Amino acid sequence: MADATTHPGFWTRLQAIDRRWIYLVVWLVVMVPLIFPFKIRPIATPPVQNLFNYIDTMPENKALIISVDYTPDTQAELQPMLVALLRHAFAIHRRVGVLAMYVQGLGIGEDAIRQASSEFNAHARTNEDSVLNGRDYVYWGWTTPPITIMLGMGQRIARVFSVDYYGAKTESLPIMKYLKNYDDAGILVSVAASAVPLSWINLAQTQFGIHLGCGTTAVSAADWYPYVNSGQFSGMLAGMKGAAEYEELLERRMVQNGMNWGLRRKGTEAMSSQAAAHIAIIAFIIIGNIGYFATRRRKS
Repeated sequence: MADATTHPGFWTRLQAIDRRWIYLVVWLVVMVPLIFPFKIRPIATPPVQNLFNYIDTMPENKALIISVDYTPDTQAELQPMLVALLRHAFAIHRRVGVLAMYVQGLGIGEDAIRQASSEFNAHARTNEDSVLNGRDYVYWGWTTPPITIMLGMGQRIARVFSVDYYGAKTESLPIMKYLKNYDDAGILVSVAASAVPLSWINLAQTQFGIHLGCGTTAVSAADWYPYVNSGQFSGMLAGMKGAAEYEELLERRMVQNGMNWGLRRKGTEAMSSQAAAHIAIIAFIIIGNIGYFATRRRKS
């Protein structure tokens, strides 16, 4: 008896398969890794490695400034970057200042800060080990217009943000004694889904010489590589892949610091789903092409 796969009509039937079965398979290979993610160990590309190294070796008296330059529509792709950057700064005891360039990003920034600070405070044994608002980080929030923010922060941040996101007077916060303007920041990282990083280059870097980094969506990454290659960006995280690579570097750093907490890595989890989907699509393409040439040869 001939094998079913060798039956003359097998490839013809395969070519005519209901596309809803294909959609079902793709849905499964996307959803299952999100529910039960498999472990992947991404290798950091040079832009990610360079940004990580720059932040990791910043002088202790320099702060990390993060600009939340995206809105909820790109949160799934960019939020893992923001959380990873906050974790990194807290792990190496660097002060952090966070602002939002869009009012829609205010809640996004607060969610990331609350998550990262809660993770560290859950393992803190003393007040010094804790991550405290106003001492270890400040959330300036949002104001307008952008040009006033970018230029004004180079002179005096407290004049731009007279109160923080929570309504406290900025000047009264202990951290602001050490974070007066760009001179006190080691680097500013713009996590963006738009052209805002270019404004940071034109206004903040050109005028005040601050070092910049960038986190961007995968579809926009090609626009920013020239600035990485020119050195205007000290590094870049490109899409979910960049977030996963940064999470891998950060986990190794935290293990070295005795912080083997097994924190959730959403960027890495999403990459396992993305990798499975890509493998499935490649398999469909290969099978489809085999079926096409098999049926064409039989017809000829």
